[in-house]
Amino acid sequence: MTILDRIIETKSQEVKILRSRFKELKFASDRVAPPKDFLGNLTFSESVGIIAEIKRKSPGAGSIRPDLDPVQLAVNYESSGATALSILTDRDYFGGSMDDLRKVRRSVQLPILRKDFIIDESQIYESSAAGADAILLIASVLDNQQIRDYRQVAEGLGMTALIEVHDSTELDRGVGAGAKLLGINNRDLKTFNTSLETTFSLLNRVPLGMTLVSESGIHTRKDVYMLGQAGVDAVLVGESLLRQDNPGEAVQDLSGQNKRSRVVE
Repeated sequence: MTILDRIIETKSQEVKILRSRFKELKFASDRVAPPKDFLGNLTFSESVGIIAEIKRKSPGAGSIRPDLDPVQLAVNYESSGATALSILTDRDYFGGSMDDLRKVRRSVQLPILRKDFIIDESQIYESSAAGADAILLIASVLDNQQIRDYRQVAEGLGMTALIEVHDSTELDRGVGAGAKLLGINNRDLKTFNTSLETTFSLLNRVPLGMTLVSESGIHTRKDVYMLGQAGVDAVLVGESLLRQDNPGEAVQDLSGQNKRSRVVE
């Protein structure tokens, strides 16, 4: 059994409990403020956007920043020029919680991605009710119909769906499911091995004009520069920020890199 298999097995048990609150979550999602434009913030930025992540640990890296204060970190990221935030809400494997997301939403104006393993519609309403502006849909754990349906539910609630892929087959499935925002994860979720070459090798399959995020394995200004010149709109950065004494300064160091437009002339 892979790490991903174990995560999904655990998540399935969590979802069984969450489904019992489905009506409550739908009711709550109708009463939150309209989501911020996560997609627009990335698309219309002149430089490569920085999606700064909040997480305490991961299965691949182990403990990263176990005692972080999510609000303090989010405020630091915002004041340092981050374009958006990514908040890990998985408890068992990443040390996060929905409470982290709710606290951060009350404290910053940046668009927020709820990063978790979405496998059920109830989680989308849960995300909306907590104040998320975007959700992550991972192609490797969803079938084509689920990707399309969950994207449509999220967009119906005013949120953005970041559809994450890791290989050419998943990329084609994401595009076929109507993705507006595509994320290429440089980390193989089955092994947790990471290579930026994953993004570069898949770029020629991404439709012109589609907003593109490169996720994981980004450490330096040069990484961001190369990705921007290849046509990437934003990068999602976690571990390399979180291991710094001042993650905000690390955001500043990565920011301001020009991106090459992939929009059709």
